[in-house]
Amino acid sequence: EPALAPVDGVTWRVFANPVSLFVGGVTAVLLELAEPSVRSGVWDHSSFQRDPGLRLRRTGYAAMMTVYGPRSAAEQLIARVVRMHGHVRGSTPDGLAYHANDPRLLDWVQSTAVFGFAEAYHCYAQPLSAHEKDAAFIESAASARLYGATGLPHAWAEWETLLAATALEGSAILADFLEIMRTAPILPTPLRPLQRLLVRAAVDITPEPVRSLPQLQGHGLRFGEAALVRTLA
Repeated sequence: EPALAPVDGVTWRVFANPVSLFVGGVTAVLLELAEPSVRSGVWDHSSFQRDPGLRLRRTGYAAMMTVYGPRSAAEQLIARVVRMHGHVRGSTPDGLAYHANDPRLLDWVQSTAVFGFAEAYHCYAQPLSAHEKDAAFIESAASARLYGATGLPHAWAEWETLLAATALEGSAILADFLEIMRTAPILPTPLRPLQRLLVRAAVDITPEPVRSLPQLQGHGLRFGEAALVRTLA
């Protein structure tokens, strides 16, 4: 049975690389947590703070099923996620109401995920052409629509337009997230230094204006580390 993503597409190559998945996933979440409504929804209604390992495994499984799984199984999984998101609603500290199935927020979450994974692969694993970068968004459209994201960019330039138009801000939660990703037992103990390296690699490819936020300054790659990450990828 076909998957939601094409077997010969860019997405299958990107998701086959564990380094770009880890790095890109962290980059995507940094962008998501910079958007006030998404930040409140993620931080107030998920198990990430209590058990980041479990949360990441569940998210990773859903992402891999969406890319590689049989279409019918992926559709069932996404439908369950949408039903759970239907109960996620609240207000930001500034009093702005949000709900997780808001198409505007879903567009941002899906877009940051596509960007994060593709950019990490491009920077550290194998360069992608402009056509391949556009294809990463086109190939993700089917699953994004199932989640309720009806405005996913169809090209890299459209993503850059969305990024420029989205109000983003820093918060202590960004710093908390980085600390969790550096120290939580996600990778086996002997690989924990690599975990911290990959988190720095994620900060390094986070686009402006988020990369210059105070919570991220000084947390990017150090001299010579980019080459090490590329070797790992």
